[in-house]
Amino acid sequence: MVILSLVLLLLSVQWSWALEDPLLPFSEHLDPEHKVQLKWGFDEIKGTILFELTVNTSGWVGFGFSPKGGMTGADIVIGGVGAKGSYFTDHHAQGNSMPVVDKQQNYKLLSLTESDGKTVIKFQRSISSCDENDLPITDLPMKLIYAYGQTDDIMYHSAQRGTKELNLLKYMPRVNPPNSNFFDITMVNFTVPAKQTYYHCKIMKAPTFDHKRHIYRIEPVITNFDLVHHLLLYRCPPSVTKPFEAECYTGVDGECMETVAVWGVGGGAFEFPEVAGLPIGGNVSDFFYRLEVHYNNPNKTAGRVDNSGLRFYYTSELRQHDAAVLMTGLALAPWYAIPPKAKSFLTYGMCDTAYIPKVLETPHDLQVFSVMMHTHLAGRKVRVGHFRGGKQIDLLAVDENYDFEYQEVTNLGKTKTVKLGDKLLVECTYSTENRSTLTWGGLSTTDEMCLAFLFYYPAMNLSGCMSFPNTTTLRSEMGTPGLNTWLNMMSTKTWNDTSINQYQQTLKRIDQLVVIADSFKNISRNTGLIPNLSVIPSAPCMSGCDTKNLALLWLLLCLLVQFMQKYN
Repeated sequence: MVILSLVLLLLSVQWSWALEDPLLPFSEHLDPEHKVQLKWGFDEIKGTILFELTVNTSGWVGFGFSPKGGMTGADIVIGGVGAKGSYFTDHHAQGNSMPVVDKQQNYKLLSLTESDGKTVIKFQRSISSCDENDLPITDLPMKLIYAYGQTDDIMYHSAQRGTKELNLLKYMPRVNPPNSNFFDITMVNFTVPAKQTYYHCKIMKAPTFDHKRHIYRIEPVITNFDLVHHLLLYRCPPSVTKPFEAECYTGVDGECMETVAVWGVGGGAFEFPEVAGLPIGGNVSDFFYRLEVHYNNPNKTAGRVDNSGLRFYYTSELRQHDAAVLMTGLALAPWYAIPPKAKSFLTYGMCDTAYIPKVLETPHDLQVFSVMMHTHLAGRKVRVGHFRGGKQIDLLAVDENYDFEYQEVTNLGKTKTVKLGDKLLVECTYSTENRSTLTWGGLSTTDEMCLAFLFYYPAMNLSGCMSFPNTTTLRSEMGTPGLNTWLNMMSTKTWNDTSINQYQQTLKRIDQLVVIADSFKNISRNTGLIPNLSVIPSAPCMSGCDTKNLALLWLLLCLLVQFMQKYN
């Protein structure tokens, strides 16, 4: 009875993972007949990529990366389950002949099973190349090759082979679910003012549906790429009941702060994972939405008409989870200054999820699958640190080469769990070497922001989780308690490496105001301190028994396996 219970438990665990594996969020069939399926996920910060290959065969299976789609120069693994057990080896191909076994085995086998005519191989490798026979996995489309046989005698594969080109690290699925359609939320014949920076807001209702639908894809609809810098769509609280259109933050639009969708210059379409979608209709059909468009018009050109906005693809085939977007980072508030002449100036915004229960009755963990990081012209790097129990456990997302002209929602490579009580720290690095005056936090392109929009599921009624330095403490620490005195001191101060570093350390050291806001403008204000953020080193190359990076235990295990095979 105990054994039966254990078997049932294992089966239930396997079934739940089959439904949703957060480490393998992406999936593609490599062949037209759908006999070869590849699932994968990755961690760019740690430098690893995970694969699960399922092939309809009880024989050998080959999979690899090819420079041109053929055998020559390909980086290949071959595996299966034979009469003497499972086998899995790293090879390279020198031509249209049997691939050569690599001296250094740089793929790590995690599991290999064969049942019901299917072979499933789960393995991991480094994203970068580990030796001259490996091909690095890049953020460009790569040619994947596969082949398989009906037996474990590895020989010519005949027609059981193929090639498919995929961008593994910047994968964006394109699905066409049944009962799907789309609607647009855009500006309508709006004349852009002759101002360098202008934010225009339009409050309107989305299409209404009797029953809930799921949005699975969002596309930008841009009519003036040289003017539109970014778009945001917010859901309004029930208190907003009428349409409204005007310059942003001059009226009722300031009440609508629950982020629903975001697009930045240089970005493209975004598709949600198969397990989640943005809800619309049903119990959310009565809400109004605010479209915010940031126009960057450096030449102050007059008379330009714009109809930009977003296109939303939706389906009545509901997914497992409702998705949502949470805005985190440095709160946009007055009197945050970045000094001039700074080669590398760091700012911080913290989200402490321990305070979420103060605004929500039934909070839960966040399963984060994508992120969009946002600064303005002085931004150079953005990192999102993840802390638990007072210690850093991960970097949720990183952009070490932030480009103001190229901002997009990016998949994390795997779903990352943010537990209630965890802290998220958004760190932005700015360069103001070519500026002679202070750069203030603000809406203008020449002002600065430090934000990370987290896409997650299951959805909660949250709009923001942010922080801001205690300005009273800051002024006191700098010896200028009065606001006007402090402003005068900041504008006349001699900024050099020493004074810049002292100011940066003071901003980080002092107490921070931590703010959590729900969708209905309920706000919890708390205090906290900024933790220290570290860069997590990439994992070493995945290797076999002959590499120096393996622990001694793994070396002994490999030698033991070789010994048993020799004398078995």
